[in-house]
Amino acid sequence: MATRVSYPLEVKMKAIEMRMAGIPVKEIMEQLNIRNKTQVETWMRWYRRGEQNRLEQPVGKQYSYGKGPEYTSELEKVQAENRFLRQQLELPKKVQGAGEEVSSKIIMEWMESIRGEVSVKQACAWIGIPRATYYRWKAEYASKLEDHLVEKIRELCIQHKYRYGYRKITALLRRECTVNHKRVQRIMQREGLQCRVKAKKRKPTGQPVHIAEHLLKRQFEADAPMQKLVTDITYLPFGGKTLYLSSILDLFNGEIVAYSIADKQDTPFVLDTLRQLPSLPGAILHSDQGSVYTSLAYQEAVKGKGITMSMSRKGTPADNAPIEGLTCTTTAIVEQTVREYILYYNSIRIQTKLNNQSPVHFRQLAA
Repeated sequence: MATRVSYPLEVKMKAIEMRMAGIPVKEIMEQLNIRNKTQVETWMRWYRRGEQNRLEQPVGKQYSYGKGPEYTSELEKVQAENRFLRQQLELPKKVQGAGEEVSSKIIMEWMESIRGEVSVKQACAWIGIPRATYYRWKAEYASKLEDHLVEKIRELCIQHKYRYGYRKITALLRRECTVNHKRVQRIMQREGLQCRVKAKKRKPTGQPVHIAEHLLKRQFEADAPMQKLVTDITYLPFGGKTLYLSSILDLFNGEIVAYSIADKQDTPFVLDTLRQLPSLPGAILHSDQGSVYTSLAYQEAVKGKGITMSMSRKGTPADNAPIEGLTCTTTAIVEQTVREYILYYNSIRIQTKLNNQSPVHFRQLAA
């Protein structure tokens, strides 16, 4: 059983004073070494109700409200009554401002700010509105907030062409407001706004010639640009034809540093992508065991640039996970669309591992 902590009256009054000054509960707890935030809320509730005598009550002693004297002195009683009257006089200024009528939106925001410190019944009595009116306003306010959030999520999904799931949409929303990722997920599922990127299908293209050792070992972090690279081929289906995108990605910032587009996937296709790289002595280039990568011509070209080849284990796509994530949407049916997508991928598309920044922005900050 947990040990109950007794706080001196001075600590309780200091906590109340700090809370009344607008200091967050978390900061009050840290400064005064208070264990539980509900303790501060309870003290505030007693203070607002004028039950200051309860602050002096020992831990574990049953409260004797109504069974004995409510105040320890007549002065304390007068002070509590004056405090209640002062709150009633000052409240309209806080809630509605000078010369303005009561706004349901402002009242909802004010009620949120004192939640846990005073009951709804008491707060409504201070404002002078029925509780039924408050709950009706609360439902309308929540409905408006939900509608606004749905439209904002829809706008972001359309802007990013349904490439983002609920986690990245949440990250974008949090730049403007506080929102729970589960709420975003629920809205996206209900409104049919889920990510629409299709999984890539693979077909065997031949027997491997030379299989390199698995050197990367899923260590997908790099300390400097062009230190660790990964490469793969992405399928771009449209109509009865398929284009192919060969790309090389830098694990330092997730940037596409070389790419080629062709209507067939063969060794010259991937060599064209490789030629776009400068000489990189000591760098690692990781791929799967596709025949284009295990071919002698490709292996020699890699060595010619001073690069060490690494390959995924057979049947283990997670060994090359970063580049596997680069898939194009079904709307990418022509080369121009792909070029626009590469520009978007490098300069605009945020990545969780880059602290929700684009690869180019991340590289610029690191420079």
